[in-house]
Amino acid sequence: MPEGGLPSISIIVVSRHRPQALARCLASLAGQVHAGFELVLVADPAAVGICPELPAKRLAFDQANISAARNEGLALAAGEVVLFIDDDALAEPGWAGALAAPFADPRVIAATGFTRGPDGLRWQVRAERITPSGATLPLHVAETALLAPENGCPVSTIGTNSGFRRDALLQIGGFDPAFAYYLDESDANLRMAARFPQGLTAVVPAAQVIHGAAPGAVRGEAGVPRDLTAIGRSAAIFATRHGGDAGWLREGQRRRLLRHMVAGRLDPFAIAPILATLDRGLAQGRGQAPTPPVWNRPPPPPFQPLPHRAPGGEPLFLAGWHWQARALRARAAQAVAQGRPTELLLLTPSFLPHRRTRAAGGWWEQWGGLWGASLPRDPPVIFLSKNARILRERGNLPGRRSEISGKSPQNAKIESL
Repeated sequence: MPEGGLPSISIIVVSRHRPQALARCLASLAGQVHAGFELVLVADPAAVGICPELPAKRLAFDQANISAARNEGLALAAGEVVLFIDDDALAEPGWAGALAAPFADPRVIAATGFTRGPDGLRWQVRAERITPSGATLPLHVAETALLAPENGCPVSTIGTNSGFRRDALLQIGGFDPAFAYYLDESDANLRMAARFPQGLTAVVPAAQVIHGAAPGAVRGEAGVPRDLTAIGRSAAIFATRHGGDAGWLREGQRRRLLRHMVAGRLDPFAIAPILATLDRGLAQGRGQAPTPPVWNRPPPPPFQPLPHRAPGGEPLFLAGWHWQARALRARAAQAVAQGRPTELLLLTPSFLPHRRTRAAGGWWEQWGGLWGASLPRDPPVIFLSKNARILRERGNLPGRRSEISGKSPQNAKIESL
């Protein structure tokens, strides 16, 4: 086990036909600080060699089945703990270490963090339990909690921000390729709960990722669904296997489509045809209960940790108006080159809501209106002076968030133009 008592980690990324998103994801992983993690990349042949400067175990794989792809990554992973993140997600600073830390307790068999949506601000998923029907029940968790299944409902580990004790995951056969898309990790959660009734799942609010909405085979821009067949099929198989009822799904998907329509992203006449694909998938999977998988793969190649990346220099927080962006970004690039963790805030004299992401240059950047919302519970308009706004947002950027625990943000040097 690496120094500090943390387990060895394999971070597994699977990707298919999204090279630009994948490159950004890998860059965020390269910035993680943890003694002893290896990177495993399972991607289509055109993208598997991306970021060649980054040491990784790589496998070309081009099947449209996320469970099968994750199993290929699992077969290569030699870490005691395997962490999963989607190719269109960004790992915030400290994600890997925070998500792996609870596995120092031998009772912990799985873990999940908090996930933000594409704007980097609003919550996409926090803590939930998964039911045998595939529906979720919210949990209220503010600090790391170790939770057992309750009334047959284990904690749900969202696929883009999850970790498993590798040996435990192998004992249930890994992920089931019957779930090509949707509920794949939830099926693993329920099978692990049945296999290890005393096992605990850690909910780690500090382990955060920003999950994008990159287009793919079944969805377009902004996450607009194109085809719900795979979702319907997986939901029906899931409910049959675990003794639930997938009847709730159609109404939930209808509401999802209506939200896209109201936002102007979906033609009203497209709703019925898309729902028809959901009905087709439900019919395909109804009554099916495939035999759960059995793991019979050979041991993985030896553990190949990335070079240890020690914490950088003094953190730097830069802030100013959007018309000063060129100078501020040049200063951020200089600080990153010196190994300093850097965060940049750009303000406009407006009410625009804020967004945040990891810039290509390696710093975290947030931008929005001086009086715009920047936290999930903010009102649309907040009246603050520039200095007050800068002080508030200092605790908002990745690596120094304070809205979960209410604790004061870390100290950092502030430069404002």
